Amino acid sequence: MRRKLAAGNWKMNGLSTDLAELDRLITRHAAPAVDLLLCPPATLLAAASARLGNHPLLIGGQDCHAAASGAHTGDISASMLADAGARAVILGHSERRQDHEETDQMVRAKARAAHAAGLTTVICLGESLDEREAANTLDIIGGQLSASVPDNSTGENLVIAYEPIWAIGSGLTPTLDQIGEVHDFIRTRLERRFGAGVGRSARLLYGGSVKPENAAEIFTISNVDGALVGGASLTADDFSAIITALEASTT
Repeated sequence: MRRKLAAGNWKMNGLSTDLAELDRLITRHAAPAVDLLLCPPATLLAAASARLGNHPLLIGGQDCHAAASGAHTGDISASMLADAGARAVILGHSERRQDHEETDQMVRAKARAAHAAGLTTVICLGESLDEREAANTLDIIGGQLSASVPDNSTGENLVIAYEPIWAIGSGLTPTLDQIGEVHDFIRTRLERRFGAGVGRSARLLYGGSVKPENAAEIFTISNVDGALVGGASLTADDFSAIITALEASTT
């Protein structure tokens, strides 16, 4: 059985005082029935990790460079993330693909570096509204999946997050059937490429305006193993409600 995963992406939000939300979260979920991952900005990684004590929540980064080190001013390597206490890293988020013109090949190179540093990669895939309306969603997702995921991926170091670009931060959410179609497609492609072992053990998350009000019904969908949560992960109240919904889906 794949263990469910609730992952939070703070994006470019959060100062040291906001780590009080992390304190509240781990207090409320002292013994979570699902895996928890929180990805604050890089400035808070070490401080967030230090606050965990023995709590099983994992801290992750939001991006890394493909190189191990070098003349890359302002960038952070995967080993630097690990040194700061990160256990995972988000890669290929649509905001990185759009704002920084990241290609599938760049995401793949970063994922290789992250795996070499011992990090779990949360690789994001998603289509634009134009692509959805043109009925090209599965072609887009299939291409991103093939080109962004490295060959050394395993069920332990690979998480896929389906985040339709048009739903991120918009308040819009695909229908349950639309989400299910994409997640089933991803699962089939992973099994075809990596075999049943990896294909069935890699976790698939849904992201894109996940909030307390819609989380429970999203978690009923086949092959949805959790969520990658943006804005709703910024407060313990909202993220806790989503975690509770995910825990309820395991019973």
